[in-house]
Amino acid sequence: MAQPLKIIFAGTPDFAASALQALLSTEHRVVAVYTQPDRPAGRGRKVQFSPVKQLAVEHDLEVLQPKTLKDPEAQQILQRHQADLMVVVAYGLLLPQAVLDIPRLGCINIHASLLPRWRGAAPIQRAILAGDEMSGVTIMQMEAGLDTGPMLSIRSTPIDPAETGGSLHDRLAELGSEALIEVLPGLSEGRVKAIPQDDSQANYASKLDKEEARVDWSQSAVQIDRQVRAFNPWPVAHCLYGEKVMRVWNSEVVSGDGSATPGQVVATGKTGFDVATGEGVLRITQLQMPGKRAMAAGDFLNAHTMDGVVLT
Repeated sequence: MAQPLKIIFAGTPDFAASALQALLSTEHRVVAVYTQPDRPAGRGRKVQFSPVKQLAVEHDLEVLQPKTLKDPEAQQILQRHQADLMVVVAYGLLLPQAVLDIPRLGCINIHASLLPRWRGAAPIQRAILAGDEMSGVTIMQMEAGLDTGPMLSIRSTPIDPAETGGSLHDRLAELGSEALIEVLPGLSEGRVKAIPQDDSQANYASKLDKEEARVDWSQSAVQIDRQVRAFNPWPVAHCLYGEKVMRVWNSEVVSGDGSATPGQVVATGKTGFDVATGEGVLRITQLQMPGKRAMAAGDFLNAHTMDGVVLT
């Protein structure tokens, strides 16, 4: 029978908190939690705990928040925990080789991609943007390269045609937590075989930028719909309605005459309004105007005449 492990957990956002919650329900012992330093957030710019820190505090776990792990003193503190394993999930800080070598079994990572398909910061959104039919999670033995380490466990799931970045994030967080718990006994007993990645199949999932959420109506309806779904809930696809920013929360590709000027509204109805694109027609079904809450596009039409309007 596998022995319980002494684990250091490192992570910051909700995705990581799901994995920490799963660990806390096992016989393994979390001896310390590392998360990024507290930062101001929201309109009031009040300092807020990360989701991982909130959970750790609730369970009376030791929390450490170094600005870097390259510092020898920070490495000595980590070493004092004498952990068997370090589990890293969306931590946001680089782990130098000296840190990777500290735990007896090294450091493992939950990555939200079927590696090596999407390495980098935004694998969930990049998969939707690219039109991938499958996504998943990979438990990886960490090494110095960016998401290049050998794979310990792979779990896949289909990407639904209506999938958003938010919905896929939540499903992969749960899937990653399950895969993590399943792989730990094999790691403890030395039964897990690491599979090297095929570097030739790797793509870089670059960090999201607000500028790339601006809709270019000369693109195809299919590509813009992927953009809308991938960037929901952040940074949210948007365009200009006159001089005001219209945020597009949901859309769907529909049949229709797309020969009009890209960006021109060609039809309206109860479920929304149809916009011509560079190829095909996109129906906007949910939107948000400045200072307002997100609303059904059909409700927006009750107060606005959109026929013939050109969005830019």
